[in-house]
This record gives sequence, structure tokens and C-alpha cells, in this order.
Amino acid sequence: MSKKVVIDIFVEDRAHEAFLKPLIERIAQEENIVVLTRVRSARGGHGKAMEEYKLYQDNLLKGFLRDAHPDLVVVAIDGNCWSFSKMRDEIQNKTRPELKHLIVAACPDPHIERWYLADPNSFYDVIGNLPRVGRKKCRRNYYKNILTGTIRNAGHPLTLGGMEFAQDLVAAMDLYQAGRNDHSLDAFVNELRGKFKQLIAT
Repeated sequence: MSKKVVIDIFVEDRAHEAFLKPLIERIAQEENIVVLTRVRSARGGHGKAMEEYKLYQDNLLKGFLRDAHPDLVVVAIDGNCWSFSKMRDEIQNKTRPELKHLIVAACPDPHIERWYLADPNSFYDVIGNLPRVGRKKCRRNYYKNILTGTIRNAGHPLTLGGMEFAQDLVAAMDLYQAGRNDHSLDAFVNELRGKFKQLIAT
């Protein structure tokens, strides 16, 4: 596909942005697609991201945005111990009917740091220490603490709370194994691949 695919990204915070941008670009490369990613919201948490998402939709449909119309829109919010399907439904319910066909939901369950840890073997290859993830926990900062603690114990200085390793972790990750370990990640990867295949077919 010769045309560049424009993808707008709505995320809760920089940890989402740091992980999702290289993940989207990796999947696009695997599907022989060139993408341009544009982050539309990257701070302020769930509520702020949804507010910006509503405003963005209004401006897009009214023709107020100066740059290219997106081919896809990735909306990322943490599951926060709700199910992936419930969070995906929330995104769909807050999406204007005219734009629903563009949407890909990214809903890490329960938090984005779990996606960083989804493939422990490749994590070890990058960081030099094996994370002990265990069964899914809903406690606040549980996975953030595992992520930062594992990196710190490997002897790395923590400058961005683990985000500085996101690109390398995504590049090394076995997405099949990561998807088996985390169904919310698997759902996002499969949905995004499906959207790319639809774009190729049109």
C-alpha cells in the first residue's frame, strides 16, 4: 500500500503514548503499511482524554481541523479492573456514529504497565532481569511497581518510570506470546491488524 495511513491517537498519559506509538508502527510495518501517528491527547487521565476525544470529534465533523483526515483513530484508556469489553463499549458509546468505523480501542486490563510486561522473556532480553508478574491484580500501581522495580534491580537508572524502554520492549516482544498472556493486548493487536487489512483491500 503506497498511501500513508494517518492514525490519530487518544491516550490517558505518556506511558500509553510511549508504548502504543511503536506498537502501531511495528504492526503497520508487518502489514507493509506506512503510517503517520498523531497524538491528540497525552495527559490528564481518563476523564481528560474522553473530554478531548469528544471535542476532537466535533471539530473533525465540522471540518475545523486543518491537517489530514485520519484513516484510523486509536482510543486508549486503562481497564482499571473493569473488563476490556466494558471499556471498549464505553469508547464506542462516546463515538459519533459517523466515525465508529475508524475506531480501534486499546484498553489495557487493568493498566498499561501490564502490556510492558506481557512477554517476560523478551523483557529479560531487553532489561536483563525477569519480571515476576503472576496472576492479574487490580491494585493501583501494582504493575507500575513491578515494572520500575524490575528495571531498577537490573541496574538501570529510572529516568521516565520505564517509558524510556518502551520502544525496545515493543521491538523485542513476541506478540503471539504476549497476547496469550494478556487478552486485552491480543484484542488490540488483532483489531488493528484487521483494520489495516481492510484498508489494504479498499
